[in-house]
Amino acid sequence: MSRQVLVAYATKMGATAEIAEAIGAELREHGHHADVRNVAGVESIADYDAVILGSSIYIRRWRPEAVRFLRKHADELGDRQVWLFHSGPVGPDKDQEQELPVNVRRLARRIDAPPVMTFAGRLEPQTAKGFLARRLARGELAVDSRDWTLIKNWAAGIAATLTSIEAGS
Repeated sequence: MSRQVLVAYATKMGATAEIAEAIGAELREHGHHADVRNVAGVESIADYDAVILGSSIYIRRWRPEAVRFLRKHADELGDRQVWLFHSGPVGPDKDQEQELPVNVRRLARRIDAPPVMTFAGRLEPQTAKGFLARRLARGELAVDSRDWTLIKNWAAGIAATLTSIEAGS
């Protein structure tokens, strides 16, 4: 029997959604049922054995809707396997771990989530939103820095953990 996994995401320019889709696809390849959904459309997590939550991170902040999701579902998330990721760094900082914002760090401790995974992001003129992003997207930071192998391997590790939990049940 496979696990029911929710891969929920909050995105500004679409790159985090694409990462979430890749994670969901990898989980499915390993035999799990994965629903990939924007956090804004998730009312309940009752049907899920595990939750993976991702947010874009800009200027050391998570998307507000991702923080609301954590707050709203904190009690239920504490009873499930949970993994967190964020994406956004590009340029010279693309491979540096990004700390969780303080408000998210408190919630992550409350639900006993493992350390957050940082994935590099994407900044392109056609998807850039906001003055600063549009300006940066015209320069050398305008690049897709996501490491799809890293993303796939991280998701495969989660799939293996879910499988071993299931085997131990």
